Amino acid sequence: MGVVACKFGGSSAADGLQVRKIRAIVEYNPDRRYIVVSAPGKRFDGDNKITDMLYLLRSHAEHNAPYEQLLQVIKERFLGLEADLGVSVGIAGEFDIIEGNLREGAGADYLASRGEYLSAKIIAAFLGYDFVDSAGLVLFNDKGKFLSEETNEALGAALRGHERAVIPGFYGTLPDGSIKTFTRGGSDITGSLVARAVGADVYENWTDVSGFLMADPRIIENPKAISRISYKELRELSYMGASVLHENAIYPARLAGIPINIRNTNAPEDPGTIISADDTATDGGVITGIAGNRDFTVIGIYKNMMSNEIGFIKRILSIMEDYDIPIEHIPSGIDTVSVVIADKFLEDKLGDIVEDLEKKTGAESIEIFENMSLIATVGVGMTAVPGVAAKLFSALYEAGVNIRMIDQGSSEMNIIVGVETKDFETAIRAIYAAFVA
Repeated sequence: MGVVACKFGGSSAADGLQVRKIRAIVEYNPDRRYIVVSAPGKRFDGDNKITDMLYLLRSHAEHNAPYEQLLQVIKERFLGLEADLGVSVGIAGEFDIIEGNLREGAGADYLASRGEYLSAKIIAAFLGYDFVDSAGLVLFNDKGKFLSEETNEALGAALRGHERAVIPGFYGTLPDGSIKTFTRGGSDITGSLVARAVGADVYENWTDVSGFLMADPRIIENPKAISRISYKELRELSYMGASVLHENAIYPARLAGIPINIRNTNAPEDPGTIISADDTATDGGVITGIAGNRDFTVIGIYKNMMSNEIGFIKRILSIMEDYDIPIEHIPSGIDTVSVVIADKFLEDKLGDIVEDLEKKTGAESIEIFENMSLIATVGVGMTAVPGVAAKLFSALYEAGVNIRMIDQGSSEMNIIVGVETKDFETAIRAIYAAFVA
C-alpha cells in the first residue's frame, strides 16, 4: 500500500455537496490516507468564507461591538453541515467552548483556527477517519517562528499511530499551548508538512482549478494547461506573479522529494499539474509558462569606466538598503546598470534616492523609466534550444512592443523583459503566440 497525502481547500469543504465529493475522491484511491482540510469557503457568489467571519467576530469582540448574531450565523453554518452529512461531532458544545473563550479574550489566531478545527472534525466523522488535531504537532517557538524539524518529528510520531486521519490545516501551537496560525493559505503548508511527515509518495493539493495554466486566462483566451513543471520553474513563475502555491507550501514536500499534484475537486478526472524536482520532466515544449507583473520603476545609471570601478554596485545597494527598498533586478552593461524597483516600495522616495545616487556614485547621468512591467518567459526546455531569445524578441518587435530591459538568469531557464505597462498584455499575447499557439 502506498501513501498519498491530500489537502482540500475551502471551496472543497464549502458545503455538504462538496464534502461528498471529497469522500468520493478519497474512496476512489485507498492510498489517500492522510487528509488536511481548510475551513469552509464560499458556497456561492456573495457568500462569506468562514475564516473571514471568524476574523470579523474577533474584531467585534475586541471593540466591544455586539457579536452574538455573527457567532450564531457561523454556528448555524456548521450545524447545517453536520446535519446535512448525517454525523454528530458535538458542534453545539464546541461553540459553547468557543463563546466562553471569546468572552475571556481569546486571540485572533485561536478564533480563526476554529474554522479548520471544526471542518476537520466533521469531515473525519463523515469519512470514518481518525481526527488528529494540529495543536501540539505543528510547532512554533515563543517568538512565533515555525519549527520545521520539530514539527516533522512530532507529526510523524503522531500520525504513525493512525492508519487514516484527517488533520486541520492553517494552525499549530506556541510553547505555552496557545494557538498560532500561518498566514493565509496556511492549509497548503500543513498539507505539505503532513506529506513529508508520513513519507507520502505524492502530495495531492485539491482546489477548484485543474492545475496551472501557461499564462493568465484574463489575458490569453483558453491558455494551455501545464501537465508537469519543476520546482525551479515554479519558483520563477511564482516570483513573477503567477497564482501558484506559496513557497512555504512547497518547501517541505520539495525537501523530501515528494511530487505535488494540483487537482480539481470538481473535475477529479483531470490529471492536473505535477510539480517535481525532475528538471527534465517537461511537456516537451520549449517554454513552460509566461508570467508578469506591472508597476515597476527602472533607474538607469550611466558612468564611463564603471566596470573598472571597485565597489560601484555595492554603493548602489547600500543606498537602497538605507531606504529599506528591495531590488527586483540589476541588469548591467560595461558602463551602465539598471535598478528595477517595485513601485509599492518607492512611495515618495524616488527624488531622494536619485540625489543620493548622484552624490555617492558620481554617475554622469541617471534616467528614470516609470510605468514599467516585467514579463518572464520560463522553461527548462529553453536551455537546449538555440534561437529562443531571437524568437521572443522578434515576436515583440512584430507586435510593436519596445523592449526597455532584458535580463536572463545564469540557469538560462528564463528570459525577463521590461516593457512599458501599456504594452504589458500585448507582449504576453505575442510571446504566447510565438511559442505556444
